[in-house]
Amino acid sequence: MPWIPIAIISAIVVMAVFAPLLAPYSPIDQTLRDKLLPPAWMAGGSDKYFLGTDAFGRDILSRLIYGARVSLMVALVALTAGGGVGLAVGIVAGYVGGAVDSVLMRLVDAAFTFPAILFALLLAVTMGQGFGTLVIAISLLLWASFARVIRGEVLSLRQRDFVALARVRGCSSSRIMLTHILPNVLNTFMVLVTLNIGVVIIAEATLSFLGAGIPPPTPTWGLMISEGRGRIADAWWVALIPGIAITLMVLSVNLFGDWLRDRLDPRLRQL
Repeated sequence: MPWIPIAIISAIVVMAVFAPLLAPYSPIDQTLRDKLLPPAWMAGGSDKYFLGTDAFGRDILSRLIYGARVSLMVALVALTAGGGVGLAVGIVAGYVGGAVDSVLMRLVDAAFTFPAILFALLLAVTMGQGFGTLVIAISLLLWASFARVIRGEVLSLRQRDFVALARVRGCSSSRIMLTHILPNVLNTFMVLVTLNIGVVIIAEATLSFLGAGIPPPTPTWGLMISEGRGRIADAWWVALIPGIAITLMVLSVNLFGDWLRDRLDPRLRQL
């Protein structure tokens, strides 16, 4: 069991769920007289602000806690939407085959060729910044990779004896896909979800950094880095602390996803 990654993930999830109880201050209230205070352990720091304050006097710790809530919510909704679409497309393409498979896979290829960051910026210009725009952009970034991997699994599963027996018994294609194919690809789907949580968090941080994410003053980790990038020399904690949080979260999720893949894949369990 990867106990350290699990502990880090659990701590961040608890921060996100209980943010109003854990955050010592409001994440958006400004106190200009306390602006750019260093962390409490540094000279000039204050015990009131353990991780210091930003250029508007907002508590870094409180913004970090509330930023975890936003990042995890984006990851949950985007993975549910993008992963669900990719799962459905992969199952249909792999099982039905023929012209349907060719058309769906050409759509997948087209999705891989379009630059996701550019598309997100176009969405931000046309639809405006916000949670919905961010989720749509990241979902469109994810669904194609899910579809391609799931299709490969289904191509193997549809040759199995239990699928042939279901056809002989007269089961419809939709029933076979729902009751025989879907349960057998859920393990792969869950591994893909865990491995892509880090991708979503990085994408959210990147889009927020570029100004295509959730608009201020709502705190997100990417927006916090963007706000502190011009003060690295004199107020490094404004950008570095949320950067460390992103690094720990992404690394922990990837390590947990690798462990989960090994546990759910019987071929790897035998090694």
